[in-house]
Amino acid sequence: MAEIVLVPGFWLGAWAWEEVTPELRAAGHDVYPLTLTGLGDRAAEATPDVDVYTHVDDIVRLIDDNDLRDVVLVGHSGANLPVTGAADRIPERIARIVYVDAGPLPGGMAVIDFNKPQMQEEWRKQVAEQGDGWQLPVPPFDPAADPVNLAGITDEHLTRIVKLATPQPFATATRPLNRPPVPPDAHCSVIASTFTPEQVHMLADTGNPVFEPMAAMDLRHLPTGHWPMFSRPIELASLLDEIAR
Repeated sequence: MAEIVLVPGFWLGAWAWEEVTPELRAAGHDVYPLTLTGLGDRAAEATPDVDVYTHVDDIVRLIDDNDLRDVVLVGHSGANLPVTGAADRIPERIARIVYVDAGPLPGGMAVIDFNKPQMQEEWRKQVAEQGDGWQLPVPPFDPAADPVNLAGITDEHLTRIVKLATPQPFATATRPLNRPPVPPDAHCSVIASTFTPEQVHMLADTGNPVFEPMAAMDLRHLPTGHWPMFSRPIELASLLDEIAR
């Protein structure tokens, strides 16, 4: 059985994995859902200085404090950089990285850079007008406006997400990782929800620097919205269990 660390994406805390964690534990795994600094029940720790390296430190500290070995490190969405950075720092502790509807970004690329220019501008405007210049507000999570990403999300889930989601320290989106020229030899899997393995290969063939390395990874498809821990938690847990074994 594996030691699995679950890292949520933007605006979320460890609570986001509440329907996935019991399934994995029932399968015999030791599971460590993590709330990153400044989010969820740690929202009071948010400051303008919280950035991607703060969140790398959070993951490394959890692994060190619990003396975890052969870790299956799972990162959803915007947690792609923290889990990548943690694996870069302690590769000897990591058996596999699993990116959930995400993938590793090239060195020098921040999360915001993955978005289209219009979305980047919108994020910066929201931070300036609603986030005191340093926090990215929680999105409206409106299925009518965002049907692709919110596919499969129930009204009950939406109510819980809106209640518990917290603003994201913006430096976690704007600061890139300085990665080694040759990434550590960590096995990687991608669980794609809003895109397909075929799309990964198609984009990789164009030389896309984000999707090119993903094409060589273990690609799995779980068709649903961007938050499968809510929309298809049992299926997500089953895939994580399969990967961990």
